[in-house]
Amino acid sequence: MATARDDRDRPGRPPVTSRAELEQVALDLFVRNGFTATTVEDIAVAAGISRRTFFRYYASKNDVVWGDFGVLLHGMNEWLTNTPDNIPLLRALKEAVIRFNALPPEAVPAHRQRMSLILHVPALQAHSTLRYADWRDVVARFAARRLALPVGALLPQMVGHLALGTAVAAYEQWLSDESADLATLLDASFDALDIRFTSG
Repeated sequence: MATARDDRDRPGRPPVTSRAELEQVALDLFVRNGFTATTVEDIAVAAGISRRTFFRYYASKNDVVWGDFGVLLHGMNEWLTNTPDNIPLLRALKEAVIRFNALPPEAVPAHRQRMSLILHVPALQAHSTLRYADWRDVVARFAARRLALPVGALLPQMVGHLALGTAVAAYEQWLSDESADLATLLDASFDALDIRFTSG
């Protein structure tokens, strides 16, 4: 078994130099060998880095799958916070979710790998539940502000769950059809919600 040596001592491929490169190495291994069977050591060896260096990038292999989720979620929260009050609640949410999931064409293949793992690998479900809760909380806090209700009230919480379910449904369709456009599916999914709120 390889040890946690300095990266300069590792033979083979040049070591990865960014989170994005490490993430792609890990995603490829997860798809090829299975998430559960792939260890942090496997990822480090394939990336040409030490275990210690891996943990400078990510706290666990579960976190690799989620990439820059925390940064993107912060951006979504900021965008919703600054959304003018005259934009209806559901329209604001739709635009925020589409922005949150916006991808340059070259990032689409890796994102398909990522979302297939997140949605379909049982070993990731517990970790995913925590991330989903953070996402729903951002939505619920926005809804609570718009509806002048406590964030823990039924309606803001329902909006959080509803928005997440709508986004996941769009992702499931996207993963089943390689020709589909994610933004178009998200747009159609949120437009299909025929719900009336008392405010916004």
